Amino acid sequence: MGAEVEIEGLSKSFGSQPIWRDVSLTLPPGEVSVMLGPSGTGKSVFLKSMIGLLKPDTGKCVVNGTDIVRCSEHKLYETRKLFGVLFQDGALFGSMNLYDNVAFPLREHTKKSESEIKRIVLEKLTMTGLSGAEDKLPGEISGGMRKRAGLARALVLDPEIILCDEPDSGLDPVRTAYLSQLLIDLNAQIDATILIVTHNINVARTVPDNLGMLFRKELVMFGPREVLLTSDEPVVEQFLNGRRLGPIGMSEEKDSATMAAEQADAEAGHHDGGTEDVRGVVPQIQPTPGLPERQGARRRLDRVMRMLHTLPPAAQEGIIESLSPEDQQRYGVRPHRLVGAAQGVGSGGATMPLPTEHHGELPPDDVANLPGRGQAGGYGEQPDDARRWSNQ
Repeated sequence: MGAEVEIEGLSKSFGSQPIWRDVSLTLPPGEVSVMLGPSGTGKSVFLKSMIGLLKPDTGKCVVNGTDIVRCSEHKLYETRKLFGVLFQDGALFGSMNLYDNVAFPLREHTKKSESEIKRIVLEKLTMTGLSGAEDKLPGEISGGMRKRAGLARALVLDPEIILCDEPDSGLDPVRTAYLSQLLIDLNAQIDATILIVTHNINVARTVPDNLGMLFRKELVMFGPREVLLTSDEPVVEQFLNGRRLGPIGMSEEKDSATMAAEQADAEAGHHDGGTEDVRGVVPQIQPTPGLPERQGARRRLDRVMRMLHTLPPAAQEGIIESLSPEDQQRYGVRPHRLVGAAQGVGSGGATMPLPTEHHGELPPDDVANLPGRGQAGGYGEQPDDARRWSNQ
């Protein structure tokens, strides 16, 4: 399983300009996470701070018991071997062909023979769809191929943590879909912890187990995908829908007068930029048939069902409706609308109303029944999951 990354109170500034402050979150081991945020909010800076390329002003970033903010250079060098990083532009060496670019970390950090290096390099190039392109230079291939070559290089040391800085930038929707599937398949095969920075809403909705968002120098939210995709947090809702109406402006700060004017325009029928309401839990991309089930996805769903009773009623209903019939049976839950229809509640197709009072628990019949509850082992059994994995 991939390594857990615990970040506590992390802050970073350049001179007098703060980038973000007091960021705390935990990347669950073996799960795929996405960090969203408007341009200029420091998402790439956040990734570079996680691996020690930039030094945060305060806080901790603990990986396998090592705080990379305060550890020695030698320890940082060793800890970085746990990471594989795909930078925005691939960051390939222009004078090296793809084979030598991908082989570079193996030659730099290991004592493997050239025959073993060749086996690994060709395996990773094949995995990323670049078989037969190993002799090409970065300048001779497309941007999408450079991205995949950068990913192949990030994988050669079999990292426990993979960081991807806008892997979809510059790619068309079809190549983005292939890259998204590749990341899910990789997670299914090696159970690595993956963090993706992206602006692509389709990627954010369909790929990760967990979603986070940076805005106005703060971490707005971080938690399981089901929680953020059903959130009524204004900045999250605006970003996911790609609309002008909301707290995010052309510059990051939008004053109340601008917000009021935009609201008036919208009420008058002026288009606010969004094309559809994308709230709700859409199906997550699954591994390619023949690959094993993603254990990270199962761990996340167990965690979500444990915290289900703490969420707003509408979020509860959306999450339950998103479950497959098998998972609804597994957790002992049913959509209220389905229950209401089955019982013939009301007239004209009226549905059973959602519960209106939630004081930390649901009525006994509505509580998710997590299989194996109370058994030792695994993150699903810890009582403080909601606090640990969700910043709300």
